[in-house]
Amino acid sequence: MNYKQCAKLLLTHENILIVTHRNPDGDTVGSAAALCSALRRAGRTAWLYPNPQIAGKLLEYCGCFFAPGGFTPKYVVSVDVAEQTLFPDGFAGAVDLCVDHHPSNSGFAAESFVKPEKASCAELVLELILNINTELTAQEATLLYIGLSTDTGCFLYANTNAAAFRAAAELLRFGADSQEINQRFFRKVSPARLKLESMIYGSLRFYRDGQITVACVTREMIEKSGVTDDELDDLAGLAGRAEGSELSITIRELKDGTSKVSVRSSDKVSSCAICEVFGGGGHVRASGCTIYGDAEKAREMLLNVIDEVWK
Repeated sequence: MNYKQCAKLLLTHENILIVTHRNPDGDTVGSAAALCSALRRAGRTAWLYPNPQIAGKLLEYCGCFFAPGGFTPKYVVSVDVAEQTLFPDGFAGAVDLCVDHHPSNSGFAAESFVKPEKASCAELVLELILNINTELTAQEATLLYIGLSTDTGCFLYANTNAAAFRAAAELLRFGADSQEINQRFFRKVSPARLKLESMIYGSLRFYRDGQITVACVTREMIEKSGVTDDELDDLAGLAGRAEGSELSITIRELKDGTSKVSVRSSDKVSSCAICEVFGGGGHVRASGCTIYGDAEKAREMLLNVIDEVWK
């Protein structure tokens, strides 16, 4: 379907619940909250599923959209969710419509609106909202700027293209507070976060003459640094800063005994091909997955897979 058809489909439904993914980032949260706001302006009852992992900075922007207890949805929409294993804790049930930009989307929903050429889900939600209401509020523009800027690493990642810059300009035209977002999400960090980053840089491991860099973020490192869960965003880009790195991996141990893996790569190897082995996915140059076990176990498993994927 095209944008007009997707907008029309959404407007034919009422009591809509919008679902973000587990370990939520700025793109899933910002895009979902902006879409929720736009549907409300169009006269629909819409709420966000209260993902328990949304905290801190992101919660400040989306908490007002959380569904109240007892809300019974008649139509469920997932935003920026590539597959069913990424549903947040506590969510169960079928998804009627999936709005996504991941080329690895598994097609789990009854209907899908997927635009893999987009650098962020925020870009396609921007066009979708313009087909619903013809304009955005300043709040919606700011929410979408959060999604666009975080998924492109403040326009530094390889997925940044001309369309991403055009979308950013459009969001600024509608009143997105880019100065606040750039400061809060990219410029300022706490002393605890700086301490954690120093630990990560100090423990980086290099393979294949520096072409592969691996950062392991253990629970011990997290506890020693004193960071909060809200300060653990955007760790994936640190390992790849090493000169000569073609493939960077960040492995973060979670409280439940699993490890969250983020893979970033150049055009020499597919990040997605590596993560798909473990049931994950994403984009060719940026993907993720979850591995059951601590960081050291995950590191060994990943290196074995890399040897098969990248000969």
